[in-house]
Amino acid sequence: MARQPEGKTTAKASNDDSALIRELALLLDETSLTEIEIERAGLRVRVARNISIAAGVPAGLQVATAMPVAVAAAPGATAAGGVADFSKHPGVVPSPMVGTAYWAPEPGAKPFIEVGTKVSAGQTLLIIEAMKTMNQIPSPRAGTVTQILVEDGQPVEFGEPLVIIE
Repeated sequence: MARQPEGKTTAKASNDDSALIRELALLLDETSLTEIEIERAGLRVRVARNISIAAGVPAGLQVATAMPVAVAAAPGATAAGGVADFSKHPGVVPSPMVGTAYWAPEPGAKPFIEVGTKVSAGQTLLIIEAMKTMNQIPSPRAGTVTQILVEDGQPVEFGEPLVIIE
């Protein structure tokens, strides 16, 4: 059985990977998703928008490099990236689950909260969709919302800071 030189196989795989990354980036633009990840034959590719927390506006598109069975680090996960670590802030409200955060009860509706909103203990701050179930996230204390750390429709992880209440 004839064998192809390794250089040709690697170049073809590299072109396939580039095409896959471009296709995923276009899918992000078309669907307004903030992140997408797929795994095929031991190759895991993650494409995510780099979201600027300070401005609350997507700063561009961050593309993770394709590596076999390795997961690229989340954007802004390290202190070296210049993004403040809110997890130790005394007024932080962490996500109690993995899911997708939404600011309003339905698309086009008024958001539950905005920066500057005074909230009472138990008041709904936002909702997180997990496994097709909408979960209301209540305020653990009374205070004023000083920062909203997630975008509407953004995937969130367990323990990820969502809101700062002071």
